[in-house]
Amino acid sequence: MSTAVTEPAAPARPARRLMGRSRLLVALASVGLVALVGALAWWALRPTVPTFIEYRVPTPGAIPAAIAAAPDGTIWFTLDSSDQLGRVSNGEVGVVSKGHRSAEPLGLAVATDGALWFTDALAGSIARRAPDGSRTSVTLSSPTDKLARLAAAPDGSIWFADGTLNALVRIHDATLAPVALPTFRSGPFGVAVASDGTVWTTLQYVNKLARIAPNGEVTEVDLPTRQANPTDVAIDSTGAVWFAELRANKIGRYADGDFTEFSVPTPSAGVTGLAVAPDGSVWFTETRGHKLGRLRDGTFREFDLPRPDARPFGITVDRAGNVWYTDLSGVVGMLPADRASAR
Repeated sequence: MSTAVTEPAAPARPARRLMGRSRLLVALASVGLVALVGALAWWALRPTVPTFIEYRVPTPGAIPAAIAAAPDGTIWFTLDSSDQLGRVSNGEVGVVSKGHRSAEPLGLAVATDGALWFTDALAGSIARRAPDGSRTSVTLSSPTDKLARLAAAPDGSIWFADGTLNALVRIHDATLAPVALPTFRSGPFGVAVASDGTVWTTLQYVNKLARIAPNGEVTEVDLPTRQANPTDVAIDSTGAVWFAELRANKIGRYADGDFTEFSVPTPSAGVTGLAVAPDGSVWFTETRGHKLGRLRDGTFREFDLPRPDARPFGITVDRAGNVWYTDLSGVVGMLPADRASAR
């Protein structure tokens, strides 16, 4: 007789252990879902960076153009189609009268004594507003309708571009001293003065930079890109010359006899104003791109302005690193230094 051998049954898996693992999986899934939802919510509701501060110009129809920062923190700007100058001080925007209307007031600078200088083509003069509010002017030696940028030199003199004379003109002690440019009808526009007194200008019509040495010697340098249409110019603390190339859509640098050019990321951005910040960053306006641009260590960053119809034109950086700009749509704005320096 055969005897059947019965295999012992496998022990049953405890129900409690299965239930515990299921609950753990559900809990982990819930935590993951909550984290995902939280992350999506943070992304959707995160603060917009950067945050611009903008001021609407109080005079209807006035168009802010050139802009400059005074040592006391006041921001000054010119107003086209207006008989006023604008300013932002202690967070308030206002205007002061200058006696008559302006036409394309592109030149504006603050001198070492705190006085404000600006071009005044309709009056045929270069005007000065002292810190106490008093005004004087220097009458130009001949009629002109092509006054461009203006810059203050370390020695207290003022330089401005006169396209009618095809010259850069120096004002010192109310005396005009034109320095003729070698190339006929060159279209001088941007003006910048280095710490050693060397003056640089962009020559729009002939695609060059011009240099006026402290001894008065004038040299011209051809740009590497043809028909670049150079506009604004600025000098950094190392003496390098930076300039905007409107038609070429580039930012150029000239130092030690060599050019370097950087293509702006936004096509046909309309690069107009340009300024160098205390940290060496190069800032520029994109009038057609509705943006501010920054070039630092060879890398671009672009900052979309808060309004889709924005047309930034002039730009300056104050001593604290705040970036100020004029907008042809009737606005003056500021990008605070902490946001301007962000990576």
